[in-house]
Amino acid sequence: MPLSRRFRFPRRGPSRPVPGRPRTVRLPSPGVPSSSRAHLQPEGPRTSWAPDGSRTNWAPEGPRTSWQSEGPRTSWASEGSRLGRRVRSRRWSAGSVRPGGGAAGQGRARAEGAVRSRGGRLSEGWSRVRTLGPGVGVAAVGTGVAMGVNAVVPAFSAAVVAVVAGAGLAAAGGVGVASRAGLHFVSRRVLRVAIVLLGLQISVPQLLATGWRAMAVVVVATGVTFVLTPLIGRRLGVSPGTSLLVGTGVSICGAAAIAAMRDSAGGDDDEAASALSVVVLYGSAAIVVVPLVASWLGLSREQLAIWTGAAVHEVAQVAAIGAATGVLAVAVTVKLGRVILLAPLVALAARRSVRSGPRAGRRPPVVPLFVAGFLAMVLVRATGVVPDDVTRELPSVTNMLMAAALFGLGTGIDVRRLLQGGRAVLLGGIATALVGGVSLAGVALLI
Repeated sequence: MPLSRRFRFPRRGPSRPVPGRPRTVRLPSPGVPSSSRAHLQPEGPRTSWAPDGSRTNWAPEGPRTSWQSEGPRTSWASEGSRLGRRVRSRRWSAGSVRPGGGAAGQGRARAEGAVRSRGGRLSEGWSRVRTLGPGVGVAAVGTGVAMGVNAVVPAFSAAVVAVVAGAGLAAAGGVGVASRAGLHFVSRRVLRVAIVLLGLQISVPQLLATGWRAMAVVVVATGVTFVLTPLIGRRLGVSPGTSLLVGTGVSICGAAAIAAMRDSAGGDDDEAASALSVVVLYGSAAIVVVPLVASWLGLSREQLAIWTGAAVHEVAQVAAIGAATGVLAVAVTVKLGRVILLAPLVALAARRSVRSGPRAGRRPPVVPLFVAGFLAMVLVRATGVVPDDVTRELPSVTNMLMAAALFGLGTGIDVRRLLQGGRAVLLGGIATALVGGVSLAGVALLI
């Protein structure tokens, strides 16, 4: 057998370049470990490969860092091409500006970096506007429609109309891919702003003026409904997420509470849609049923006002009943007392979801930031620093933002799956009867 086949001799000459690595080889020298890198404390000879394949040996007089020599040197580096044949050179001379090359060079580098950073931020902001703009525009149109319907028929709250409009648009195939990012942004970020501003509508002195008995009725009816609804939903075979959202919407404040709980404790769009359908169905029926039952039972005006505020789902529905029966102010005040319970109940549910969720990754805050902002706005309103003109205009602004957020939420609803959720509707009816019965018993006993 030939000698060349029996033994494999190492190749001589330059090896094939590796893509993405500098074509610089450190030759061993006495006293220097072989594991040291070429740019750290170079004390022995080096070999630099030029593009034409020739080699150039040079030995610096002392330890230097690569790309910072005092004299004109040339180092060749690959640009990352696959074949490693494209080579570029960098030449630093004694008079050129390089990293660490004096105060003037560093100042110029900082100025150039600031200009590039500012340009990058502007480019990123414009890209974000182009991404979110279509969806935000669609949400603005849907919000305008919802506000117009509410202005014509005050019994239909803008939030409920917005949910129905968003679901109808999604069912008709009117939500394009370009609009999804903006609609998601509106259903999340704008919702949190609306919840925070909702705190400015709550006047603590007015709540205290209703008396402890009225507040006791509100707390007991809300707490019992919130706790028992998920248990009943488990017996009916309803999913835990749907049961939680139904209990939240029925016991606290309808669509706004459902959206806030979904945002903090989790839940998909179909679960939120089932809970919202309960609010629309039974809340609208309450506008007719509550005054009839109150007249049949012979309730006084004060009892009717407290029962309406403690049992009906939406603020707009409470306002419709109060305006028709002459108990508007007291009924809305009691209803806002239920709204303030949104913060502790959402924080409790968020805490439970954190404990039961996965341990890996960044853990969400125990109390969601928008809930903390809601409580902060309640305290700000209690100090009296908010002008009366602002508090009078806030409800319309809050309703508009809430309608926009719920329109975005409605575009994610699958109407076909919603029509199949008969158990959720049954659970909503039981929860509505529960909050109405407990609050009516409390009114009969305490008021």
